[in-house]
Amino acid sequence: MQRPKTTLKTLSLRVKDKHAKVLSSMAFEVNQVWNLANELSYEAWYIPVPFEGWIQGVWLRAFDIQKALSGINKARDWLIGSATIQEVIAVHGKSRRQFKTSKLRWRVSNGPKRNLGWIPFKARAARFEGGKVRFAGHSFGVWDSYGLDDYKFRAGSFAQDARGRWYFNICVEVSVEHRLPSGTSAIGIDLGLKDVATCSDGKRLEAHRSYRTLEASLGIAQRARKKNRVRAIHARVRNRRKDALHQFSSKLVKANAAIFVGNVSSAKMAKTRMAKSVLDAGWSMLRTQLQYKAIAQGVVFEEVDEAYTTQTCSCCGVISASSPKGRAGLGIREWTCVDCGAVQDRDINAARNILALGHQRLAGGIAVL
Repeated sequence: MQRPKTTLKTLSLRVKDKHAKVLSSMAFEVNQVWNLANELSYEAWYIPVPFEGWIQGVWLRAFDIQKALSGINKARDWLIGSATIQEVIAVHGKSRRQFKTSKLRWRVSNGPKRNLGWIPFKARAARFEGGKVRFAGHSFGVWDSYGLDDYKFRAGSFAQDARGRWYFNICVEVSVEHRLPSGTSAIGIDLGLKDVATCSDGKRLEAHRSYRTLEASLGIAQRARKKNRVRAIHARVRNRRKDALHQFSSKLVKANAAIFVGNVSSAKMAKTRMAKSVLDAGWSMLRTQLQYKAIAQGVVFEEVDEAYTTQTCSCCGVISASSPKGRAGLGIREWTCVDCGAVQDRDINAARNILALGHQRLAGGIAVL
């Protein structure tokens, strides 16, 4: 019998507040390791020469820094173990290679510009025993909503949010069964601002405007310098947005066998005057949710190029002279194609074109028999 294939999944669980002091101490030690690695890599690469400036030195690998800092946790009587120290240095080395620099930003532990707590660890450094997470000689109570006894732990981290709450994030292996999707239809999705998402069948996810509805309260709290209140409002905005997107994406995955989404860029749109609305819409979050939920349910998921999908008539396939074009046409929500006479809703028309492009991509990937 063939063994079922496995995939990796990250679980996030809230750590009970009574452990915040210990975790904050560990996070301080993690910052010290990061800064030491930063200092060693910088000093090895930039060698000062009197009256001449500097000469290029040696690019230290993560292994070299790990060797140089071996045993530092025992020498300084730290709480974190060698597995965490090695993982911090490995992440530091990977970031240096990515950004092609010998020195990264320092991690700050105190003050208004402090970094949020972060404690990474390698596989087998944490385990679940007696309903608690055992890590670095300490037991941490968590709100176990997943049943951690059923999972095999891999690498993970403890992470702190802006409100000072700690979360246990762990990568686990889960089996993937080949299953047929519960739905039989296909759907195209056009992402926008008036409606966060419009489907080719006419269904819409209206703009939840989580930030806009609480913007006034947020401004009052910021002017009054109530930091805890500001963090709470931001958390409420995030939770509202996430809940609305989760409900919408789950319904789509259950009802369809194929989902196609336009590849509109949040990063580019966020540089315009519509930045607040773009960031509040959560397009990237919606696409991510659709993707991993589709994989779990055996649903086809593809991102397609949405260029000209708004201008092209979904009935005749012609870019009509009457179709909305550019930013000047953003206010046109409904138009009539002068070529075929079809009356088109702006967003539904784009979603139908995205659906057609998705079918073309699938057809292009089928080998000739």
